[in-house]
Amino acid sequence: MLNELQSAFNEIADTRALPPDVVLEALQSALVSAYRRDSNASSAQNIEARIDPATGRARIFVEREVTEDIMSPDTEVTLEKARFYDPEAQIGDTVMVQVENTTKSFGRIAAQTAKQVILQKIREAERNALYSEYIQREGDLIFGTVQSINSQVVTLRLGERAEAILPRSQQIPRERYRTHEKVRVYIMEVKMSNKGPQIVTSRSHRNMLQRLLEYEVPEINNGQVEIKSIAREAGYRSKVAVAALQEGVDPVGACVGMRGIRIQNIVKELHDEKIDVIEWSSDAENFISKALSPARVNGVYLDDDLHTGRTAIVVVPDDQLSLAIGREGQNARLAAKLTGWRIDIKSVTETVSGALENLDMPPLDVLTSSHAQLIEDVRGIMQKREDKKAIMPEEFKLLGKFANLVERRLQKMRDEIRREALEQINAVRETLPPTLFEIPIDALELHESVNEALFELGSVGEVMLATLADERTLERLLRKVDGEPLAEVQEALDEFMSADLDFEEVASAYTVEEATYDEADETAEPVAAVTAEAPSDIAQEAVAEIEEAVEDAIDDITVDTVEAPTAEEEEVVLDAFGGIVTTEEEQDDTQEDALPEEPEAEEVEEPSYDDIAAFYVDDELYDEQEMPKQGKKKDRRKRRRLVYDEDKGEVVAKRRRKQNRRRDAWQDDIDY
Repeated sequence: MLNELQSAFNEIADTRALPPDVVLEALQSALVSAYRRDSNASSAQNIEARIDPATGRARIFVEREVTEDIMSPDTEVTLEKARFYDPEAQIGDTVMVQVENTTKSFGRIAAQTAKQVILQKIREAERNALYSEYIQREGDLIFGTVQSINSQVVTLRLGERAEAILPRSQQIPRERYRTHEKVRVYIMEVKMSNKGPQIVTSRSHRNMLQRLLEYEVPEINNGQVEIKSIAREAGYRSKVAVAALQEGVDPVGACVGMRGIRIQNIVKELHDEKIDVIEWSSDAENFISKALSPARVNGVYLDDDLHTGRTAIVVVPDDQLSLAIGREGQNARLAAKLTGWRIDIKSVTETVSGALENLDMPPLDVLTSSHAQLIEDVRGIMQKREDKKAIMPEEFKLLGKFANLVERRLQKMRDEIRREALEQINAVRETLPPTLFEIPIDALELHESVNEALFELGSVGEVMLATLADERTLERLLRKVDGEPLAEVQEALDEFMSADLDFEEVASAYTVEEATYDEADETAEPVAAVTAEAPSDIAQEAVAEIEEAVEDAIDDITVDTVEAPTAEEEEVVLDAFGGIVTTEEEQDDTQEDALPEEPEAEEVEEPSYDDIAAFYVDDELYDEQEMPKQGKKKDRRKRRRLVYDEDKGEVVAKRRRKQNRRRDAWQDDIDY
């Protein structure tokens, strides 16, 4: 019996490649399940099985209550017997009591239950072991044997126990696989499913090229050469940017190898895929020029626009235009992925022709006086080209020189425009409370799709800054969101600012991801962040109560006389309207109407953010009679807006007021 148990135990552990502890735990669980099935024990009763690996002896312990009189032997035990297992047991306690000769009395059903539990536990342990093994190899290369092939996926055998899939989307185009063929693949993802670990592999992933370079090039593996970026279109062409981390090392030469033997091994592995190895450069112009190889570049001119993103305008000789673009734009597309810049490629003659047509417009108009002779020579060369006459190489160089001059002038103008835009944005930023930039966008309670689109802004302050400085930024980010997201953002900012919240309290109410440090001691330990919910609902209720009180106060004030208001009435009006006062002339106009109208506003001292809330209002006209009652109070909060006054160099608040409660037309914006 002992030898059979040990033999079976060792065989299971060896064939399944499982630790002995896991197999032992499976056997113990099987005994517990078999005992429950045989004795009909309750699931609430605690039952334990213990197996001695050395002797193979199995014992089952059952939880029973210590009583004086035994009514149910399966759940109760006498005090004398209980103290044999626990000397300190008392009446009413529960102790674990061993059940004698239980395993020998198991019937066929109990034995079948034990068998099923053992198989289930071993399968689960085997799946977990496979998952733990391959999750650590995620992102590595491995050899697999093709087991089956269909139109959507190739099944690979990894070793003796694991299988992997190679989806069609991760295969190299035009590559064919045969059964029992060995294939090197990249482990892209390992995830647990109901049927065990699912291993997804790839041969088209760009990281596979990186791993192959690490294996073939020792300089990359030992840290002398670093791979900066990779752009790949599997099966066709790839570009790799490398940089040397040690002086005296040629990064391109190290990757190519003597007579190209290193790179040729990778090319064969990737089904004759062309690979361009480029030296990385911190100078964007130089890097983009190299990324377009094998084409020669006449000049690279950068346009880092705040709204459209980074664009590189590349001018190439006419005979290099098709080579720079590549077949179906492949070379330019890979260069853009490699550098992170959008690339616009133009020929020299195209650049010169456009410049000659716009010489009378700034900033090219100054060239007519400073480079008159050069322009005259260029016109002559372009005329010869139109007449289909031969153009000498020196003349092509002259065209390239003029094209470079034109593009440098245009780049200087773009840099100046960008500098002015940054100055304006910084000027607007200084007028906003710094705490706004610490409040996350979640505080605006926008729709989830709008939150995702504005994720890169990061804070309420950045959203407000984009709205004040230039709404094109918001339009660019929200262009893929359905509905009217821009109006939703403006309304959310309106409600947020109308609450008149303490921005520091709101900022501290959200989780701060980065640890904060004591300014007096930079070496101090990070302060733990505080997590709480934003008090938006409470603040909105408070604002609603304040607004109702203000409306009642305004209704109590009579304005049907030309006499000046009292000091108390004037204070109520000033508090209600953020510093707006009513002039005597406006009161005379009001006296002519049958019903009292709200006081008109005149220009007074500009309010600060701590005094009033900033509002935004749509440019549409609203009919108050058609407006639902529940929407009037919300519309009243939308009668203020913030705009940036370029003359004053700061943000000013404007308010839209009704001329009369019964009139539908709106007055013009009043600066206050």
